[in-house]
This record gives sequence, C-alpha cells and structure tokens, in this order.
Amino acid sequence: MVQALQEVAMLKKGKDQLQNFEEAARYESLETNGLGGWSGSSVIGLNTRRYHGLLVASIVPPVDRMVLLNKLDETIVLENKRIDLGANLFEGDVAGPQGYHFLQNFCKDIFPHWVYEAEGIQLNKTIAMIHGENTVVITYDIVKSPSSFTMELLPFISGRDYHSLLHDKSQLNEHCDFNNGLFHSRPDNKTDIFIHVPEAGFQPNPIWIDHFHYREEKFRGHDCTEDLFSPGKFSVVLKEGDLLRIILSTEDPLAKNPYALLAKETLRRKVLSTDQPADELLQQLVLAADQFIVKRNIKTSVGSQVSPMEGVPIAIGIEGPGATIIAGYPWFTDWSRDTMISLPGLCLSTGRYEDAKKIITSFSQSVSMGMLPNRFQDHGGEPEYNTVDGTLWYFIAIHKYLVATNDVGFILHEILPVLKEIIDWHFKGTRYNIHVDEDGLLYAGEPGQQLTWMDARIGDRVFTPRMGKPVEIQALWYNALKIFAGLLQMNNQSDDASIVLLSAEKARQSFIEKFWYAEGKYLYDNIDENNKADNTLRPNQLLAISLPFPLLEGEKIRSVLNITKAQLYTPVGLRTLSPNDPRYVPTYEGDIWARDSAYHQGTAWSWMLGPYIDAIMTEANGREKAMQVIKSFNYHLYEACIGSVSEIFDGNFPHRPKGCVAQAWGVAELLRVISQYELYEINNKSPIFTNIK
Repeated sequence: MVQALQEVAMLKKGKDQLQNFEEAARYESLETNGLGGWSGSSVIGLNTRRYHGLLVASIVPPVDRMVLLNKLDETIVLENKRIDLGANLFEGDVAGPQGYHFLQNFCKDIFPHWVYEAEGIQLNKTIAMIHGENTVVITYDIVKSPSSFTMELLPFISGRDYHSLLHDKSQLNEHCDFNNGLFHSRPDNKTDIFIHVPEAGFQPNPIWIDHFHYREEKFRGHDCTEDLFSPGKFSVVLKEGDLLRIILSTEDPLAKNPYALLAKETLRRKVLSTDQPADELLQQLVLAADQFIVKRNIKTSVGSQVSPMEGVPIAIGIEGPGATIIAGYPWFTDWSRDTMISLPGLCLSTGRYEDAKKIITSFSQSVSMGMLPNRFQDHGGEPEYNTVDGTLWYFIAIHKYLVATNDVGFILHEILPVLKEIIDWHFKGTRYNIHVDEDGLLYAGEPGQQLTWMDARIGDRVFTPRMGKPVEIQALWYNALKIFAGLLQMNNQSDDASIVLLSAEKARQSFIEKFWYAEGKYLYDNIDENNKADNTLRPNQLLAISLPFPLLEGEKIRSVLNITKAQLYTPVGLRTLSPNDPRYVPTYEGDIWARDSAYHQGTAWSWMLGPYIDAIMTEANGREKAMQVIKSFNYHLYEACIGSVSEIFDGNFPHRPKGCVAQAWGVAELLRVISQYELYEINNKSPIFTNIK
C-alpha cells in the first residue's frame, strides 16, 4: 500500500519583513537540481552575491558551474503606468528598481513562492528547478487584475564561471536569436541558454548595464561589481486567471511540458518526506538534504578479480552514473570529510540507501596511498589528498551504512579490500607524515599543512596549527580499527581481527593515559610534534564520546559536557574556541585574511550540534535536554537561506549566520540526531516553532 503524501509545512515571511530592505536582503532562497547547479538569490530578487543567478548550470556534474542567466526582471505595464517588480543594487549602494515594495508574502514549502500586489493586481510567482536537468520553471499565476496588462521580462546574461565576475565585455558573445517563441543565446560560444515564454514577443535591444553591486562580496573583501548584458525584452499580455509558465534551460525546451515537469518534481519532493514523521522542522530538513545529493560519474562493477586479501573478490568497473555530496552552496564542491560526515544524516536518515551505496563506491575508486582525496577540483584537475580525517570518517559512514542496510555482501566484497589498503598505509606511513606512532596513536602533519577539519590556511600561514596527534583524530582512528576488526570477523578472518583489536586497545590505553587534562577536567585538544599537550578548549573532544565506539565514559563525559555547555555552546552551533581564551575572535568578518584567522578561533559551527547531542543523550533525561537544543535552534531556518542550515555563525550574540548559506553537514547532523533519537513532536505546530511570527 502506498502511503498518502503529506503536505510539507511552510516557512513564511510577511510584507513588513520583505519591504524592509536591510532585513530582507539578508534572506536567501535556493533551488537545486541534483547536478550541482542551482537557482538562487535573496528573497526580494536582489542578487547580493556573485554566486546568485536564476540559472546556474553544472556543465560536468557536479562541477564546471556557470552563472548563465543572472536574473529576469519583471515590469507590469498597466495603461500608462510601469510597475517594476525587480530589485537591483548598483555601485555606491544605489537601489533601483525597488520592486520589493510590492511584495506581500514569501513562503517556502516544496518550492519558494512570492506574492506581489500593485494597482489591484495580485501576482503569485513560483520558481522550481527540475531534478537531473539544468532547467528552471517559473510560474506566474494572475490571481486578481482589474483589466488585462502587459508584463515585460528583461533578461540579464552573465555566461561566466561561478567564481568569476564579468568585466571584460569582449568575453561575452552578444549574438542571440528569437524564433517560434524561443530565445536562444550562447554567451561563452559553447553553452546554450534557452528561454521559452509562451505567446510572448521579443524586442531586441542589446545593452550593457554596468556596475551591479554585490554587497555580500564586499563584506567578504572580494571584487563586488559586475557588468551584465541584456539582449532585449519579452512582452506578454496577461489577465486575471491566466497562468504563465516559463522554461529556462541549457536544452531546447520546446519538447518540454512545464506543467508535466512541475508536477513530476512536486511529486518527487513530496515522496521524500512521505515516510518521515509529520514534524515541521524534520520535513524541511529532509527537503534541504535533497539539495546536497548530486550526480557524479563513478565506476560500476562489471566483474571481479582476486584482491590482495585471499579469497575476497574486488570489483572491476566502467564509468556510470553515481552520486556524491556537495559540501555547501554556493561555492563548495564535494569534499571527502564533509561527504562522510554528512552521509548518515542526508542518506541513511532519509532512507536513500542506494545513494549512500553509490557515494561509498565512488570514493572507494579515488583512494590513493591509503587516503581519500580532501576535495575534487572544479575543472577536472587532480584530486587533492591533504586530509587525515576524511579517510577515517569513511569508516564511520561505512559502519552506519551497514547497520542501516545489512548490505554485508557489498561491504565485504567491494569495500573491505579498500579498507585493508587504508589501514595498511596508515601503519606503514603515507603522505604528510601520517603514520601510527609507537604508542599506537595516529600522528599527522608537516609544517605549513592543515590536515584536520580546522584547516584554515593562507599560503604557509596556518591559523590553527594542530600538527601531531589531534584529539578527534585519535577517536576516529580508534573507531576505524574497531570497525575494521568487526568486518574482518564477519569475513571469517578472526586471527586478523584479533591483531587489529590489539592495536585498537593499545591506542585506547595511550589515549586514556595522555589526553585527560586533570586540572581542567576535559581532554587536551592535541599532543604536538614535541609531545607537548595543548589544553586549548575546543569542541573536537566531543568525538571521543559521540562516535560508535567511545573513548570516554562516566564522570569524564559529564565533565566534558559541562564545560562545553558553559563555554562553547550557542543555540546554532559550538564555538571552536572558548571566549575565555585570549585568541578568541567573536565575529567572522572582513577580508579573507581576517575571516580565515577567525574561522576556527571562536566561530560557531552548526555541524557540531550533532556530536553535542550524541553526548547529551548519554545523560539522564538526555532526550528532554536534546529536545531543548533543537527547539533553541529552530529559528535559524527562518534566517539566511530559508529552510536550510548555514555553515558558521559569529561566536558572540546574536550569532549572525556566515559562510555558506546552505551547508551539508549542518543539515545532515541535525537531521541525523533528530531521526536517531526521535527528537520531534508529531503533528505539532508548537512549541517547536513558538518563536516564529
């Protein structure tokens, strides 16, 4: 029996907020397509970032992203009046037009929706990106109108890489054509832009509009102006009751039915939450999770050969469709650390087991010298392997996948040989001096390199040097050994498993002896290359509690939790440094140097709420305490990117959201703990959302 589809709860903004320019410009909307592309801007249609665009296409999924169509500004022409609904900002913070004055409502449920009212006309607008295509469908529903009117649509074309800005006008091909109601352009001489506005005319008027201003780029210390090309304008006559649906695409849309595309995408998204409890926060997080799981070609098995492990076959593959996880929008691609931390929440908590399997397989193909790549580059360059923890998180993701699916054959036949290779390399030593030391703990690091998640660096300047034996790396290493031993036992290799368990026990004993800071009653953050213990108070120690095989117990867990709550916890994440530390930076702002120096020196990270809640759940009344953490967080879904979770926040109140507006592991870790510990209240409109107007 198919379960009935439930409605997804709305996140709303009213006209008082939308018509307040300074407030509304901070809110963002994001649509994605499962390829790495997106359609996104502020909720008032004002592009505040170089990454904003109505059609940002991923040409070679999930990378090679291009801002093709920057925006499509609407103007209502009613008798002799022109009503501009668009919003732009120019150099010197000059706004024009200011169409947000006509906005009555914004809401986000399955898709983002807007309601405009002007001169007796009510116009409802929806933007939807279609899964698996570089295609956007825009719907205009004319709810009320005293008479017919003309709507003009003015496209602005960028045709550039998403990291760059358009200044050299000679780089853009201005040629376009309009035939049979279809607009076509190829701004970079190779990538197509199609725009289909049914029953519209097109009036060519090629012009350049200079000095569009992106205020978020200025805030980040980057070049913040751009010149955009407009080839002309579309005109279409509308009246009350009309429904206009526009298609923007890199493919010819004349064969596409916008009604069918929208209906199919609506059903796909509703199905995502069908098996989830009817909790508002959980539903929105499930939709947010969908945005990060994207296509990447992988090798799929077509046969096998004998691996170095006797009797275990290893797959031989060919290129085929696979999956990966985008670390964050709008500027990250897929990173191994982020992917493996995010996989349990994004895939397993939502029942997307096949996607999880594809991701695990994809990364198994990229292992080199016992390491997963830190990240894949944008334009097909060689992967970068400068990480110690990404590889170890792979073991955690595999363990949780196996627990969720019992897919023993896949793990033992295809993945276990890869894990053996990883373990072997860590014992004999691999890149960046990563090796098992005499005490059984894992050493990592070279001068000028950052290998843990606290990886901010400019040139050779490392802002949070943690060379040696970072605390969370030891927790991950111990867990990797325990997980590997368990898989060996499942594979009837008991003798090998016993040897690995001895190594795990040695690491555990050394950890207990060396990492407890008795005076502070918490764990040292690192033991450096000179064997000196670092008592800096950071949240990394929570991983010694939260992972499947914890290294702490009893009163030590209570002690770590107490000091974490007192000095590191904020409602939206954990600070990376105690405010009592003289190196603490309370706000994340300024140029890249200022921001990177603050990145892990007080800035709060949303993903760390997951390990924090794991630790809380070891306490008496843990669920009640964890529910309060979730309730305190809920307001954030109404700020920054509506319905998603920001990467980072200022350490000091009011904890302004910063960094990526939609971050995979921030969404994933909240989704994971909410699902795992049932931190929701079924069909509840309050108190989860009592703070929302």
